[in-house]
Amino acid sequence: MGLSILILGLVLFLGAHLFVTFREPRSSAIAQLGNGYRVLFSLVALAGLVLITYGFGQYRALGWIEVWSPPAFTRHIAALLMLFAVILFTATYIPSHIRTRAKHPMLAGVKAWALAHLLTNGDLGSILLFGSFLAWGVYARIAAKRRGDNGPVTAPAGWTNDIIVVLLGIVIYLALGFAFHPAVIGVPAFGR
Repeated sequence: MGLSILILGLVLFLGAHLFVTFREPRSSAIAQLGNGYRVLFSLVALAGLVLITYGFGQYRALGWIEVWSPPAFTRHIAALLMLFAVILFTATYIPSHIRTRAKHPMLAGVKAWALAHLLTNGDLGSILLFGSFLAWGVYARIAAKRRGDNGPVTAPAGWTNDIIVVLLGIVIYLALGFAFHPAVIGVPAFGR
């Protein structure tokens, strides 16, 4: 049951985000719905996110299916990838050289996050969840490149914002690893 709900959530959430990459149908939907497009997009994505969260929780509690057992060293690789992922997510919202070089830092962050979790989780639900996000991230970046969307082209003068991005990213990373992940996910991110 949980796996089915997870898959439905992935279809809704990633489907809504996939639709955005089809520019002509998206433009038609915006023309027809106006601001209703954003409302509809938000509702579908939110419903997908709720279903992903609930479905994955149910799957973890009631229907765990082990596919492979990741070696212990992959946790260290995942921890490093997650640091980069959080810094990239942070760079999405702060103009910086990091943001300019990454071109699409949120997509890069999603891919790093998904890969990190694929390396450390060998169960079917995790493979579906994180594999789907990784595949979507790769596709979305290719789609952006094909349509000529190269992200921000100029970085701000100086490196102050880059220092802020890195320091803030480290703080968020530590908060996620030491507080959020154990409390909300129920699995310690560090020291297992």
